[in-house]
Amino acid sequence: MNIPVAEAERSDSLEATPSGRGSTRERVERSLRHALLTGRFVPGRPVTLRGLAQDLGVSPMPVREALRSLAAEKALDIKPNGRVQVPTMTPERLAELQQARLMLEPELALRAAAKLNPGDARALKEIDDAIDKSIDGGDAETYMRLNHAFHFHVYRAAGSEVLLPLVESLWLQFAPFMRIVYGRVGTAALEDHHKEAIAAVASGDGPALQSAIASDIRGGMKLLQGAGYEAVPDTNSTKD
Repeated sequence: MNIPVAEAERSDSLEATPSGRGSTRERVERSLRHALLTGRFVPGRPVTLRGLAQDLGVSPMPVREALRSLAAEKALDIKPNGRVQVPTMTPERLAELQQARLMLEPELALRAAAKLNPGDARALKEIDDAIDKSIDGGDAETYMRLNHAFHFHVYRAAGSEVLLPLVESLWLQFAPFMRIVYGRVGTAALEDHHKEAIAAVASGDGPALQSAIASDIRGGMKLLQGAGYEAVPDTNSTKD
């Protein structure tokens, strides 16, 4: 697996970081998080610490530290033999991920609505237009990167220091499996509710934004269910 250090989710994330051991560790963790979110970590295919360090062009120490942090978030498993892999997905775990997303992400969207403005709606439309192009072109990795950017543009506006890190951890846990599903069914099968979300942001309609995000989550998780995981229906989520 090749994980270029320069390829981070946010364009300014590496260049603005000064040199030093701490910054190297931060760069490595950002790169590994980006790799998880875009499907570069393939479930069932373990990698080694040394191999990751070689891919990233750094010593094993900052990689080991970053892996420990990601393991604490349940995003990666570190095996006794030193190999690293995505944790196994089970129907029960998928059900919990789905429920947690539906509890936290629509709430973040509702909190963000009052702080978003027409400029944000235009920015979201620009991201969504690029998403449509990635779907038309069958580019699953670009779709995943842009889909994350779309959602977190909304979520960060909420300014939550508690909910946002929890949601970030949830995305790290399910994203590698979504990449496999997209590879199986193709991007043409994707259906999102981004345009409803953009309209809600433009009009300042918090409940509509909350509902659009909840519907988008259900649609994405349904693809995972169709791949063989049977998540239980949510009972406390926002209505469509």
